[in-house]
Amino acid sequence: MDAKKENIVVTIGRQFGSGGRELGKKLAERLGAKYYDKELLSEAARRSGMSEEFFERNDERFPSFINGLFSFAFGYTSGNIFSGSTSISDDSLYRAQSDFIHQLAEEESCVIVGRTSDYVLRDHPRTVNVFVHAPEEACIDRIMARKFDPDVTSREKARAKARRINKLRSNYYNFYTDKQWGDAASYDLTFDTSRMPIEEIVEVIVDYINRRFKG
Repeated sequence: MDAKKENIVVTIGRQFGSGGRELGKKLAERLGAKYYDKELLSEAARRSGMSEEFFERNDERFPSFINGLFSFAFGYTSGNIFSGSTSISDDSLYRAQSDFIHQLAEEESCVIVGRTSDYVLRDHPRTVNVFVHAPEEACIDRIMARKFDPDVTSREKARAKARRINKLRSNYYNFYTDKQWGDAASYDLTFDTSRMPIEEIVEVIVDYINRRFKG
């Protein structure tokens, strides 16, 4: 039997500070599946022969050659943005990451956070696509509670970082897919994580999986 038909992959899109990483880890543990977030970058870099630092620097970022074109159009650029090397690198990074996501879906059940994984696996028959969000103040509460980010020393800095990263994720997703980041129509399930504890959201997702793929 085709292993692809047996594996279940859950993809999680998330607003910054909404708890997507926590949800992904707890869901993977509940399902007995592998969890991929930053780990995906490391392994994709290793398999492609590219620098892991390059993957991390460009993680879920709008292609830099497009940013360069935008800057050029408005007179902000310096140097030659048309060399082509940056655009090739951006494209290679996305393809390497997408190839690895496809390979994961073929090999095992897993939970993948971000990286347009819902779109990359749009033809995989056993994929559940989830998006999590929360009101801005709730996201800021969660960001402040982490206490490990040296850039976040106040609620206003947390707010600014959340807005910046959400914009980056939105631009990245909208550029590489034919869908809109956060649009409910793009996902099977969406959750406001301020409404329920993460543990209960995990149980709702598990119940959905069991009902959808029963038998």
